[in-house]
Amino acid sequence: MPTKSPLEEVNDKFGGKDKLVEKLVGLLESDEPKEELRKRLLAVANKKLLRLHGVASLVKEKYGSREKLLEQLAGSTGRAKDKDYKTRLESFTTPRLVDAAKVAERRTKAAASPKGRAQAAKAASAKAAKPAAKKEKAAKKPAAKSASGKSGKGASKSAG
Repeated sequence: MPTKSPLEEVNDKFGGKDKLVEKLVGLLESDEPKEELRKRLLAVANKKLLRLHGVASLVKEKYGSREKLLEQLAGSTGRAKDKDYKTRLESFTTPRLVDAAKVAERRTKAAASPKGRAQAAKAASAKAAKPAAKKEKAAKKPAAKSASGKSGKGASKSAG
């Protein structure tokens, strides 16, 4: 079955671009007047409108509003009291916030499961082992240079 074009999807799901834009104007929280937002959205590509509707409806259903999404994300990352972090999150776009929330949910699920804890412990021990291995390599390199100190440009000139 071939995939539908964005125009076909818009027409099938919403009955036209106008109706999709009307739904988006109701879903989106914006500072600008509704009529200006509507005018701007009518000029946007169908694919982008579909993606925007998906994100906006997910935020509305799962979190209630963008502010609640911000609070939930800050809480799940353990930075609920960090004002600078919250101001940084406010500058993110809504789709980016949704992605960050999904990642935070996955992390908490992985940390809560016994298998996830074992993987986290493995990763931590691997990270601890890497610097130690680098230190060993760094210690071996100067020793190798001093042992073969007679080779190089100077050694070939004096030999001949």
